[in-house]
Amino acid sequence: MPYVLGIDIGSSNTAAAVARRRGATWTRPEAVPLSAGSPLMPSVLCLAEDGSLRVGEPVTDDGSRTTRDFVHRIGDDVPVLLGGEPCAPQTLTAELAAWVVERVHALEGGAAEAIVLSHPAGWRPYRREVLHRALSDLGLRHVTLLPRTVTVAESHAARGFAGSTAVVYALGGNSFEAALVRRTPRGTYETFGTPQGLDSIGGADFDEALAEHARTVLARELAATGRRGAQAALRGLRAECDRVKRVLTVDLTADVVLTLPSGPARVPVTRAQFEAMIRPTVQATVDLLLRAVRSADLTSAQLDGVLLAGGSTRVPLVTELIGAALPVPVEVEPDAQLTAATGAAMAACQVVSPRPRQPPPARVPAPVSGAGRATLPAPRRAHHTVPGEPPPRPPVRVLPLELPKPSRLALARGRGREG
Repeated sequence: MPYVLGIDIGSSNTAAAVARRRGATWTRPEAVPLSAGSPLMPSVLCLAEDGSLRVGEPVTDDGSRTTRDFVHRIGDDVPVLLGGEPCAPQTLTAELAAWVVERVHALEGGAAEAIVLSHPAGWRPYRREVLHRALSDLGLRHVTLLPRTVTVAESHAARGFAGSTAVVYALGGNSFEAALVRRTPRGTYETFGTPQGLDSIGGADFDEALAEHARTVLARELAATGRRGAQAALRGLRAECDRVKRVLTVDLTADVVLTLPSGPARVPVTRAQFEAMIRPTVQATVDLLLRAVRSADLTSAQLDGVLLAGGSTRVPLVTELIGAALPVPVEVEPDAQLTAATGAAMAACQVVSPRPRQPPPARVPAPVSGAGRATLPAPRRAHHTVPGEPPPRPPVRVLPLELPKPSRLALARGRGREG
């Protein structure tokens, strides 16, 4: 069955989604299982001893043959060293994208009619150009690059968000970005204003806050186990804290459990304690969100909502602080880690089947003091447009995409993590 593909390569995980053609319409995007039992694949590349490039977390590695978070270094002239070999960040990102394309090709039994790959909203044209070049070198010549904030908006729109102007709050594992989006006459979205972001803030900070708390509480027990015993006990602490973080999104209490030589050790954590640990980090992201809104001289009354993406946005404190700062509807999807990928698939549908132009939606007049009502002014587009806004979407492509050619690094991408 003909299909299109959306890919989101984040700082921590990579996700993909496909939408299939059904007559004149497209099905709702479905996540692709990139690893055993999960739609998420760690955005990690490991150079194996045999020269092959493995995707996902390596089983054993001293760190010199593994690289992660290379997407945010695209455009940097300093290469990434992988097993002593210099590699351009955009080449590594293209290798990971090509691995996803090949895996989906094998699962679907054919090539995608269109591919959309998300990227950080703050990218200038140079970064998009070098990534396009790297993708083309691997045979992926017809990939549309769209800001992640746009693909997030597309996903929310597919689930029923009907607003014309919104601000996107995307919290990744090790990065954060916020940007204004607005609906175009064709019903798609574009960014405007000045995107805000930080590559040093993300959901991993929430996990580390819990981990530090557990290490402090169990300091005496860990010291009694000796250095090797403590290292063994702490090896899975970050994964355990990620689990506890997710539990605390729905429960008021949870236990961080560590296995010590003397037996299991439990550190009870309440939601209130956890929120106190992460409040400064969350507040910093909300401040950036407000800065993105102010960059276009908008007020909360001119926004139709805040659209969330990223697994950690399901933490109740996130929506609480956003709601206190911007009294507008806050939207989060059931699996927020897949929002950008599913939105990229929705955008890929529009690459193949562009929507007809639509008249601009009428804004609902907002109340003002006194007996009268006034209509809010439209955002001032020309003055606040970001330099290098996303290019127009490509025309219809009726030929299937070419399969990627072998990398110039002579690395075998097809041997991803098994099991």
